[in-house]
Amino acid sequence: MSGRADSDTPPDTHAEDPEGLEGPEDTGEADDAEGDARRARWAATGAGAVLALAGAAAALLRLTGPAPVLVPAAYACGAAACALAALLGSRGRTRRALWLLVAGLMVMALGDQFD
Repeated sequence: MSGRADSDTPPDTHAEDPEGLEGPEDTGEADDAEGDARRARWAATGAGAVLALAGAAAALLRLTGPAPVLVPAAYACGAAACALAALLGSRGRTRRALWLLVAGLMVMALGDQFD
């Protein structure tokens, strides 16, 4: 005897949740979280790229003008920080990317104060 009441019935291979808890894949929460993470990565990457290009353009414009050397250097350092933030954002490190974006903008604003 196999211990089953009906030996012609195949064994149940589907594991049921014994506690009756639903996982995130059952409720669609995993898809929402994945979509939010994807949007955060795109936002961090896009903002970092735009700010890096703007900082690099400002550094080049200030380099050709009569501004002190510290001004284009500050814009270039801020642009580098924003480019690094774009790289981190594309790899999913969105919190660090946000803080690097803030730091890069602050460095660019500080460079603008020297002008």
